[in-house]
Amino acid sequence: MSMTTLYRAAQVNEAGGPFDLVERELTEPGPGQVRVAVEACGVCRSDAGFVNAGFPNVSFPLVTGHEIAGRVDAAGDGVEDWNVGDRVAVGWFGGNCGTCRSCREGDFIHCARMQVPGWAYPGGYAEYTTVPASALARVPDEISAVEAAPMGCAGVTTFNSLRRSAARPGDLVAILGLGGLGHLGVQFANKLGFETVAVARGADKADTAKHLGAHHYVDSTAGDVAGQLQALGGARVVLATAASSEAMSAAIDGLGDNGELVVLGATPEPIQVSPFQLITNSRTVHGHPSGTAREVEETLRFAALTGVRALTETRPLEEVAAAYDRMMSGEARYRMVLTTGH
Repeated sequence: MSMTTLYRAAQVNEAGGPFDLVERELTEPGPGQVRVAVEACGVCRSDAGFVNAGFPNVSFPLVTGHEIAGRVDAAGDGVEDWNVGDRVAVGWFGGNCGTCRSCREGDFIHCARMQVPGWAYPGGYAEYTTVPASALARVPDEISAVEAAPMGCAGVTTFNSLRRSAARPGDLVAILGLGGLGHLGVQFANKLGFETVAVARGADKADTAKHLGAHHYVDSTAGDVAGQLQALGGARVVLATAASSEAMSAAIDGLGDNGELVVLGATPEPIQVSPFQLITNSRTVHGHPSGTAREVEETLRFAALTGVRALTETRPLEEVAAAYDRMMSGEARYRMVLTTGH
């Protein structure tokens, strides 16, 4: 099959620099690798950490993007079970080493050398990307590329954390924040059978929260989030999607007995909690990473079954700067997705 030798990528040339649409040379995938023709790529808040070199060992020029959906375009030697044309997604989990202690224990998400697209290798803000075959998740026919892309990070993070939490069907679960992660968290919580509370800033978000599946809405600007959660019976889980340690701290006393604060929102400020808050009611504060390629696949399958979808705004690849700025401003409703025309 004849291929063009050049493809477009949105590259950042230095830390904090602007996006530059460049042409790169298309290369063949190596052993164990798959080249993906990118159809859609989500614009995630974590991308800012790479653009601004906030993560260690970020190298420039950089092509970020770790919410990728597209099709297998070519497969390297030794790749089994994946064929040209297969619909695939690649998320934050962009491959694992297979040899570190965590991998040997089958705990791939904690791989010491886990690869993240846009960090370990060029990511999805491009027409093509080459990834380890271990990073691939299958996309169901019912899910479009634009719908699939955010599931590789925002989707799997919320779905996986909820299904692995202490909550069981019928339990009260509060989703803290109604942004890119939270709007998916509310949908997944509802479809998993939880009595779902959305907690966000402002009375104006109540209708959206109910539309997404929340049974209750708590306006955090109206004060005493913990008291309102206790009035509902106390939460078994508070899923903290908003990157606000202050908001997380304010919700801890809203947990019931054996309740969990499950932390997804990444922020450096400490969460304020006293031993007294934890001991008497056996509460825990629990961090959760994203999910493996298989778990991305399970997230996509669950979404296909239940109708959970990310609410997206799309921009073509050449408008990457505008899409990124809209994501950073917090005005996106609720995930920005770049499309390539593939």
